[in-house]
Amino acid sequence: MEELANTEQAQAWNGYEGRHWAEHHDRYDAVNSGFNEQLLDAAAIGPDDRVLDIGCGNGQITRLAAQRAHRGHALGVDLSAPMLARAREAAATEGVANVGFEQGDAQLHPLPDAAFDAALSRFGVMFFADPVAAFANTARALRPRGRLALLTLRGLGSNDLGDVLAAMSAHLPVESADESVESASSLADPERIREILSEAGYTGSEVVAADAEQLWGADPADAAEFLCGWGPVRHLLRSAEPGAAERVRAAAEDAMRPYHRSGAVRLRGAAWLTTAVRL
Repeated sequence: MEELANTEQAQAWNGYEGRHWAEHHDRYDAVNSGFNEQLLDAAAIGPDDRVLDIGCGNGQITRLAAQRAHRGHALGVDLSAPMLARAREAAATEGVANVGFEQGDAQLHPLPDAAFDAALSRFGVMFFADPVAAFANTARALRPRGRLALLTLRGLGSNDLGDVLAAMSAHLPVESADESVESASSLADPERIREILSEAGYTGSEVVAADAEQLWGADPADAAEFLCGWGPVRHLLRSAEPGAAERVRAAAEDAMRPYHRSGAVRLRGAAWLTTAVRL
């Protein structure tokens, strides 16, 4: 892999965070896949298109894009070796042959010039150290008038998960607030999204609200256990006082109860769906 600009994120995604996402790929896809059709439709992928998935993670969106571009190809790029291994394994299992995966930092990765018709990302672009550089690199890889479609969090206050995390935080020291949670909302301001994309070489940016149901577990106890294993929460628990972990887990379970229906814990996810074209 090339030299990294985003070294802190690379360490996380090649350490515990990436392993947890890879090992629980089906659960993270259950959380996020309600947004899949909205994103893929916004990218307007045709059967002959060449598609780039930025921050592809375990590769579900890459594989779905490849299926839409069945005479074309889809490439997923991500920092995380564990997640890319899972993505390749899933593609082989599902028989998706027109797909590839590369490990790299989107800010620096040597993508070929004008090689893609569309680029997309499902919550994979909120953690860049330099978002303008990352999106400029992506723009260079798109053909002129190539399409961009992105999903980013609308802010934890707009998501049901924000209420759950607030209940959990009451049992954690204020000074332990984790930057990883905050950085997930780094592109929650539509005006900032437009400014970044304009500076990076895109035009016609449109940012619209997108909601979807997110499945966090079979029941409140299952969902709370899974959430407490999520990297940012686990990081907070490591610096908390003895006994805090059980109180946090219990608070998460209680907060999940109102969302338990029809055999699952169902939280409302709120995102921004952004589309733009390369100049």
